[in-house]
Amino acid sequence: MSDVVMPQMGESVAEGTIVRWIKQVGDIVDKDEPLFEISTDKVETEIPSPDDGTLLEIRVAEGETVPVHTVVAVIGVPGVTAVRERAPAAATSPLPVPERPAPAAVIQPSAGRRPQPPAAATVARPTDRLHAVSSPLVRSIAKVHSVDISQIRGSGASGRVTRKDIDAFIAARGPERPAPHVPVYRPDDDVRLEKMTVMRRKIADHMVNSLRTSAHIYSAYEVDFSRIDALRRQHKARYETAGTSLTYTAFVAKATADVIRQFPYVNASLDGDTIVYRNDINIGIAVALEQGLIVPVIRKADQKNMTDLCRQIQDLAQRARTKQLKVEDVEGGTFTVTNPGIFGGLWGLPIISQPQVAILAVGSIDKRAVVVDDQIVIRPMCYLTLGYDHRLVDGADGGRFLQALKHQLENFSDTLL
Repeated sequence: MSDVVMPQMGESVAEGTIVRWIKQVGDIVDKDEPLFEISTDKVETEIPSPDDGTLLEIRVAEGETVPVHTVVAVIGVPGVTAVRERAPAAATSPLPVPERPAPAAVIQPSAGRRPQPPAAATVARPTDRLHAVSSPLVRSIAKVHSVDISQIRGSGASGRVTRKDIDAFIAARGPERPAPHVPVYRPDDDVRLEKMTVMRRKIADHMVNSLRTSAHIYSAYEVDFSRIDALRRQHKARYETAGTSLTYTAFVAKATADVIRQFPYVNASLDGDTIVYRNDINIGIAVALEQGLIVPVIRKADQKNMTDLCRQIQDLAQRARTKQLKVEDVEGGTFTVTNPGIFGGLWGLPIISQPQVAILAVGSIDKRAVVVDDQIVIRPMCYLTLGYDHRLVDGADGGRFLQALKHQLENFSDTLL
């Protein structure tokens, strides 16, 4: 029999949330087969089974957050009970057998006194009653309108408070002034209330924290992608033969990594009033998922050739979408590239990923009429937007970085391919 524990996904990770159980109690599982899905403040990933057997018990429900190393499930053989380690005892002593609790004593009432219920009698708690007599939707509506459900006489089975009941109660109470930024619910609205996912909640926390921390400022440059487009069409088939894709993202990542070496301040971070310049250039590539965003990291990106960059970008994106990333895949980023252009966005104003000080947004590559040598021509054009922390990087510095990046992309050397 094997205990399944909440893994520690990184040194700084102290807890994890069960997002989904892939297997259910009674299911047969193989060792290393995906067993459940977790979310931490670092990554959302599937956790494999530590052993072969049957899933006998699930101890932590979906949506619960527990400390690392907590036993979340038990795998074993049905009908076989494991002998757990106990406190030292005599070698010949049999394992203690738990005693069956004695029946509650019957207390004879004294004359003139009314019988008292046994001390162990169960008394329903108010929260238990509310859950028993109302649905999650009704409780959510009650919370928005500060309604005490216990005041409402339910018309449902066993006195259950229905949506119709709470609608009528709110209508009878008359108009109310809503709290700021709280959505007003009206009986005739067709609403759906849904709790934020763990990933969505952590993204929200990180973004709000970044806005509190960094003084965001933005600069944008328009880049002619004619050279990149020609090189991509020329070498695309060769890269596909090698089992990878020559993407615009790879060109941008390569050019960015090379230019960062010239401008180390965009690869830095701030520790109080100390500037930390990082030697390694670790570029995070944002990957959009169904429920949020994750940023796997290409380590030492400036030391990789184009083939390696293409393969790693493709691998990380695929593993991100199939929830196969490890913590080390998302840690240690020093600069981030995000690509709103894949959804048709002309440009973006992204939020910096702490503790970094800069992030690059790549817009869509579209054919536009531009003036070249006093002539109107059609060129594939793209807006690059740099978001940076004004505490460290000034507007002139951001402009110089984008100027150099524009030159690198418009004059991309075919020797790099």
